Amino acid sequence: MSQSTVPYWQVDAFTACAFGGNPAGVMVLDAWLTDDRMLQIAAETGLPATAFAVRDQSGAADWELCWFTPSREIALCGHATLATGHVMLCRDSGDRVTFRTRNAGVVEVLRMGEGYELALPAIPTEAGEHPEAAALLGKQPMEVRRSPKGYNLFVYEDAASIRALAPDMAGLAKLGTDQFIATAPGDEVDVISRVFVSGGGVDKGADEDAVTGSAHCALAPYWTSRLGKRSLTAHQASGRGGYLTMRLEGERVWLGGQCVTILEGSFAV
Repeated sequence: MSQSTVPYWQVDAFTACAFGGNPAGVMVLDAWLTDDRMLQIAAETGLPATAFAVRDQSGAADWELCWFTPSREIALCGHATLATGHVMLCRDSGDRVTFRTRNAGVVEVLRMGEGYELALPAIPTEAGEHPEAAALLGKQPMEVRRSPKGYNLFVYEDAASIRALAPDMAGLAKLGTDQFIATAPGDEVDVISRVFVSGGGVDKGADEDAVTGSAHCALAPYWTSRLGKRSLTAHQASGRGGYLTMRLEGERVWLGGQCVTILEGSFAV
């Protein structure tokens, strides 16, 4: 059976250096493949997320966009969207590109200096309790905040506490597919965080996410209010590590960061 090929890029997002940040695959299609085939491709790449883009014929945006991990489709993926914006703006030039998504509405990426800014819906959280997760993180937080969308913030006193956490990942996995976001005021930036996703990880066997755009959509409303600043700098202190800016505007969070293209070629579909 004959196969066609489509353009493919591998991009490290939210980093200025190769092999940092969060890697994503970007595939530009002439027409949609089946969801089963896109899932197969995402599993083949083995990356935390692979983004698929098709020209939007509705007029609502420049492109349609969806994201798959190696195991499932996901409703929102910040780093893969930033990576796709990087690919489109480098390939086609311009300063702005918009994407119509299946579950997150229309999102846009702007060129900003040496990097990009990505607009995503803000995720408000409210004060709550999650004693099971707090115990499994290994240190009692000062504050817990939660969102019905599955984002849980555990606020600690300082950056050293975040870096020292050694959670019980197997235990967290039993609590479902929520994000468990540990955060504190940063030492070199405004906000530091780590994101544990062992029950619903975006990568094969990944218990801790490298850099999580959606988590910062929950962090931004909390920290801009607490620190009294509309714009913040952030570091996700994973093994790969990544740096972002966060800017809250109404119901949207603008996440800024740089991207590095690691590979450019074609993929057989």
